[in-house]
Amino acid sequence: MSNNWKVLFNILGLLLMFNGGFMLICLSVSFFYENNAWEALLTASGISALTGGLTWLLTHKQENRELRSKDGYLVVTLGWLLMSFFGSLPYVLSGAIPTYPDAFFESISGFTTTGATILTDIEALPPDILFWRSLTQWIGGMGIIVLAVAILPILGIGGMQLFVAEAPGVTPDKIKPRISDTAKRLWILYIGLTLLETVLLMLGGMSFYEAINHGLTTMATGGFSPKNASIAFYDSAYLQYVITVFMFLAGTSFSLTYFAYKFQFDKVWQNEEFRYYLFSVLIFILITTTGIYIFSEQGLEKSFRDAAFQVISLVSTTGYITADYTSWTPGLTVVFFLLMFVGGSAGSTAGGVKIVRHMVLLKNSILEMKRQVHPSAIIPVRANGKAVTQDITFNVLAFFIIYITIFAIGSVAMALIGVDFMTAIGAVATSLGNVGPGLGSVGPVDNFAGIPDAGKWVLSFLMLLGRLELFTVLILLSPYFWNRNV
Repeated sequence: MSNNWKVLFNILGLLLMFNGGFMLICLSVSFFYENNAWEALLTASGISALTGGLTWLLTHKQENRELRSKDGYLVVTLGWLLMSFFGSLPYVLSGAIPTYPDAFFESISGFTTTGATILTDIEALPPDILFWRSLTQWIGGMGIIVLAVAILPILGIGGMQLFVAEAPGVTPDKIKPRISDTAKRLWILYIGLTLLETVLLMLGGMSFYEAINHGLTTMATGGFSPKNASIAFYDSAYLQYVITVFMFLAGTSFSLTYFAYKFQFDKVWQNEEFRYYLFSVLIFILITTTGIYIFSEQGLEKSFRDAAFQVISLVSTTGYITADYTSWTPGLTVVFFLLMFVGGSAGSTAGGVKIVRHMVLLKNSILEMKRQVHPSAIIPVRANGKAVTQDITFNVLAFFIIYITIFAIGSVAMALIGVDFMTAIGAVATSLGNVGPGLGSVGPVDNFAGIPDAGKWVLSFLMLLGRLELFTVLILLSPYFWNRNV
């Protein structure tokens, strides 16, 4: 255990109080729709807030309030697990999801913004429970840790270690020099975009309740919808285009979105990862549009709309659907399976491998051929005009190796549990990439209800690994981390 265990528990207590506070927000939905789930929400909120409050009070006074980098990894991982554990209480207490493995699966799928669900009839659940379901994704999207970072300096606790552990990308940019200022501005931008999308969706015919639910889960790149058929329920070109645009924005680095908001578009375009992200999406949309148009009876506009929506939904790891991409052609099914391994931009709410890692890997592979021809030459990988250090390049290579290894082990584990091959690889890929829909019996028009309980626990662990980008969780499993001399 860390020598700073009091500080760790103090922060975890704070997170649980936040969790309880967010549950109270759902009571407004309870009272508006006059259903009985308010008792479950109030009880769950009380349990979460009371547990957090007592923990915070008992550990509030300590001399050393500085976090080491290893403490950040511990707080983030434990924080996500605790949030998911207490976040499952409204489901269980209300009877909406009576079995705990299912309730925890739904909860961690929300907080990790995966969007995989075990619900077979979403619309049968009370509106306030569905709102909590959407809210878990919105909380997890930007990260409850980043919210805590914004106020931890007030409590005398430095937050840089938490930000690094929460967003361990290749080059995490900071909008402002102070990490707390960065967190505050990111949350203001996050809230603003959520409200803007909500208004635009209401203009397209959604009720306020439906619009706010989809606004919350779009900006979180989560994909939970209060409708069984997801966005396909509405059959509206306007709504689909609005959500497509906001999914793309949510998959873009929020630092760049902030620069765009300040009309500094040159900084956006100069960012190499953004250009890779944009052109990758456009290429996949072109391929998919062509395939749909040729092999189906749909018109060009509908083919383009379906292609754009599904491609951006998977690349941004949002997971909304307007069509069953597995029913188009086998070739396009393979394309969409590969999209589960792409991911959005670093610094976005998207999951997955992230575009910047693909960019570094591609550049290093090309340069490796040049190094074979000129073995004495020093040819560094460059990103945004700057040389990428060898440490970062090795980190990216290690990430890919570990990612593929975990995907293979997870797929074998699911097969041994009794899941068929197509479903196994689809479920593991979508859980590790925090995408949502997979292949086989967990495809875009199906759900995870048929997965055995053991498989749900495996997939829940993979969701956590993917959301925290592998190293944050795996480092806790290494003996080196627990060495007191380090």
